[in-house]
Amino acid sequence: MNASGDFILQTQKLTKGFLGFIAVDSVDLNVERHTIHALIGPNGAGKTTVFNLLTKFLTPSSGTILLDGEDITAARPTQIARRGVIRSFQISAVFPHLTVRENVRVALQRQLGTSFHFWRAESSLNVLNERAEELLDLVGLLRFANDEVADMSYGRKRALEIATTLAMEPKLMLLDEPTQGMGREDVDRITELIRRVAKGRTILMVEHNLGVVSTLCDRVTVLQRGAILTEGAYAEVSSDPRVKEAYMGKSAA
Repeated sequence: MNASGDFILQTQKLTKGFLGFIAVDSVDLNVERHTIHALIGPNGAGKTTVFNLLTKFLTPSSGTILLDGEDITAARPTQIARRGVIRSFQISAVFPHLTVRENVRVALQRQLGTSFHFWRAESSLNVLNERAEELLDLVGLLRFANDEVADMSYGRKRALEIATTLAMEPKLMLLDEPTQGMGREDVDRITELIRRVAKGRTILMVEHNLGVVSTLCDRVTVLQRGAILTEGAYAEVSSDPRVKEAYMGKSAA
């Protein structure tokens, strides 16, 4: 872990209100470079709203967002992505009727400056095959490169989504519930995949599976009713009676 204070992402008093309801309440978030940082909390705690604010799908009511120390609060979603903040979603966002390789090549097109040149021959994208296959190998999908995505299991679709996220060369990956809806085998596979791709990268993840959080994450921020309840290493926050009460709905014994 890097020296204290080397933060890739920070928020200062980040707040979002909807018609009088405060969904995110003065959140000060500090994500250290080259770590895996989890944002957890009970349903309705404001986790996904924070992600939407960070990627500018929502505009903050007040507060500041800093990336590498630079204020990006007023930036548009496309500008945020160009700065290297790339997000995956709770629902797998891949093209079901393309092959696995083709999905990754679509994400890689940005490097050729042909993102919107859909009239070009498919063969013009063959130069991307080597990098696409490197990414598929990284996420354990190389042997499925020619398979149509619609025929794949849910867990493998999520692995493919991580590959397409990596194709965008992220400096900060935002993973929104990466193991949601998975059985134990897929959860274990995706957990190991996240650990593998995290090397040399920074990951901020919303995750409901505390087993995943405990094995992966360097630091955990707990939200309750839109505000930070506590923060620290998993062992520290999981033993906090306030966290137990927030999750269980009653005071810890």
